[in-house]
Amino acid sequence: MLIVRELLLGPLRFSELARTVGGAPTDVLTRRLRDLEEDGVVRRRELEPPASGSVYELTEVGLELESVILDLGRWGLHFYRLDELPGLVTTSLANPLRVILDPPPGAETIVLQLYSEGHSTWLRIGGGESSAGRGEADADLVLSGFAPDVIGAIVLGGEAEQRIELEGDHEILLRLRGWVVLPDRLRAEVETAAQAPLAS
Repeated sequence: MLIVRELLLGPLRFSELARTVGGAPTDVLTRRLRDLEEDGVVRRRELEPPASGSVYELTEVGLELESVILDLGRWGLHFYRLDELPGLVTTSLANPLRVILDPPPGAETIVLQLYSEGHSTWLRIGGGESSAGRGEADADLVLSGFAPDVIGAIVLGGEAEQRIELEGDHEILLRLRGWVVLPDRLRAEVETAAQAPLAS
């Protein structure tokens, strides 16, 4: 599931994938990828010149797991604790945002550009769609900072928002905050922490 989650944002080289799934041992990751290839979930593709090497990407069958991954993430929020926020994987910052943001029907589409520790991802959400990827997008709002602070700025505001860089209309950030959906227990924890500094 970790491999599929990372590849939902686009193709990755083996070394990049190893880092994003938490430094899994090379032999374990190799076996997992081989199994996923044999099952038709993942494929390896050679890069076109002048690039060299190969990348792993999801097949059409693998892409069908997108909604499953997101639903599992939402279910997992029932067991999530706010103090786990600093452990978020920077390279897949758009993924947890897709889990917690639920635009109301008819909401206008927002394109969000995210920069964190040298990684860039984008998120397009609203208007009946939710998609994300690595790289650059023509964004309505740009947020830069450590992953916990970026998410904290959207969910909490306050101290976390002061620690990030924001380019664009601040009203868009407030609109996103209104789209955050959390289980009652986690929502209560968030509200309690709203005025407290967030760990980095």
